Amino acid sequence: MSKPVVIAFANQKGGVGKTTSAVNIAAAIGALGHTVLLCDLDPQGNATSGTGINKKAIQRSSYEALLGQCTPDSAVIKTKWKNLSVMPSTINLAGAEIDLIDVENRERCLDRVINGLTENFDYIVIDCPPSLGMLTINALTCCDGVVIPMQCEYFALEGLSQLMITIKKVKQRFNKNLCIMGILITMYNGRLNLSAQVVDELKKYYADKLFKTTISRNVKVSEAPSFGEPVIYYDKYSKGSLAYMDVAKELLDRIC
Repeated sequence: MSKPVVIAFANQKGGVGKTTSAVNIAAAIGALGHTVLLCDLDPQGNATSGTGINKKAIQRSSYEALLGQCTPDSAVIKTKWKNLSVMPSTINLAGAEIDLIDVENRERCLDRVINGLTENFDYIVIDCPPSLGMLTINALTCCDGVVIPMQCEYFALEGLSQLMITIKKVKQRFNKNLCIMGILITMYNGRLNLSAQVVDELKKYYADKLFKTTISRNVKVSEAPSFGEPVIYYDKYSKGSLAYMDVAKELLDRIC
């Protein structure tokens, strides 16, 4: 059994398109012919509902898997989307930070979950919560690399430097192979000077990390989650769908 490539989508700032990006890139990688597990590690569970899973019907989730209360396989749900499975989240996950306090090697709980999967996935995409707490540390400890979705605004730059410090610490202490797979500009508006200024600033420091494709504000991308569909299935030829497909292809190229 070959080891899957594990990709964490992380940004401690909320509302930056992190979950939207995780869902749509996971779905796009699946549509491109690779088996994908989307692991929802955010107590809000938006990646879960965004793939059409009824949260009220969930019996086992990433919370039970993390705490060893169920087998990793039993917490995985196959979706109707091509090659896409989900390890869903429920609001119980909000208590995980406290529940993990007394667990030995608590930063490696997710690593144990992933290693315990018997199904052979090509890629595992982790949607982290909008914080730098123990759940995000778990994701960064077990992943091969991190994708950082960020909005074009001044505070996003401040948050990015904070996230970079955390990534550096996790790399030193827990995961020497951790790398940044890419920084993804989301909610881009080319008519705003600020957007251009933020991108210019990012290019100064992270030119090699920026994805060539940016995700512009797009009605179809915003609508798709309310129908429980990734945008590539909700409206295959919308600008947002095509952009996410391009990012998925670029991400796979970077990994290979």
